[in-house]
Amino acid sequence: MSEPIQNRYDFVILFDVENGNPNGDPDAGNMPRIDPESGYGIVTDVCLKRKIRNYVETVKEDTPGYRIYIKDQVPLNRSDNEALTYLGGTGDLKAAKKADPQLDVKIRDFMCQNFFDIRAFGAVMTTFVKGALNCGQVRGPVQLSFARSVDPIVPQEVTITRVAITTEKDAEGKGTEMGRKYIVPYGLYRAEGYISANLARKTTGFSQEDLELLWEAILNLFENDHSAARGKMAVRDLIIFRHDCELGNAPSHKLFDLVEVRRKEEVAVARCYGDYEVSVAEEALPAGVTCIRKG
Repeated sequence: MSEPIQNRYDFVILFDVENGNPNGDPDAGNMPRIDPESGYGIVTDVCLKRKIRNYVETVKEDTPGYRIYIKDQVPLNRSDNEALTYLGGTGDLKAAKKADPQLDVKIRDFMCQNFFDIRAFGAVMTTFVKGALNCGQVRGPVQLSFARSVDPIVPQEVTITRVAITTEKDAEGKGTEMGRKYIVPYGLYRAEGYISANLARKTTGFSQEDLELLWEAILNLFENDHSAARGKMAVRDLIIFRHDCELGNAPSHKLFDLVEVRRKEEVAVARCYGDYEVSVAEEALPAGVTCIRKG
C-alpha cells in the first residue's frame, strides 16, 4: 500500500434535491428527515457514507485493497473470519490472543489493507469486540457531519395511483390502488467533513490514492444512484481546505465559516441551484491553509 496522507483536510459538500426524497425517516413513514424546531432538512452521515461505499464498490468491483466491509446481504463475521483464516487463527479468539500478543495489530492491519471503507471511516467489528480484542473498534480518519439544508424545507405528500391490483379479490371491487410518496420540491444541503492525517498514519494507512478516490466518489455521489424516489440529486460544489501539516493550521469551524451560501435577494422561494450564491472568503484564509474547489 502507498504511504498514508501527510496533510489534514476539512471540506464542505453542497448538494441539492429537486422533487425527491433525499433521506427518508423510517420513524416518520419515510418522510424526508427534518429538524422539527427549525424546519431545516437533514441528511444523515450514514446515508452519505453509504453512497460513497456504493460508488467505490461500483468502480473498483472488489479490486484487492478496495473491497467494502459494510455491504448489503454480507454478514460482517464472514469478512471478519477472513482475517482469522489469513493469520491461521481459530474461533477461540482469547486463546489466539494469548498465543500471539500482536494479534490485535495484525487483524487491524489486514482489515484496513483489504477494505476501503474501514481504511476511510473505521468500523466496529463485532466478532473481535466480542472476543475482547482491541482491534474490534477502528477509528477512521474520514468523518462526515449530518447535512443540513441552507433554507427550511416544506416536504409535500403526493398521492399516486396504480392500475395494477395486488390480489384477485381486490380486483373484483376496484380498478386502481392508491399510494403516497414524499418529495422536497427543492432543497440545497450542506455537509461538512474532516480528514485526519494523524489517524491515517497511526491507524488505518489512508493514502493519497484513497483520498483521490474519496473526492471522486463525493463528486459522483448520486450519479450511479438515481431513483424515482430520490428525484433529481446532484453534488454542486466540493470545497476543500488543505492544511500544510499533519495536525492542521487552523480550527475546522473557522474554515467552514469562510464558506457562505445564501439565497439571492430577488428570489423569494428557491427552486434551483442558480437561486443561490456561494462564496469563499479566500483572502481570510489562515497561513498554511489552501482552498481547492472541485465540482
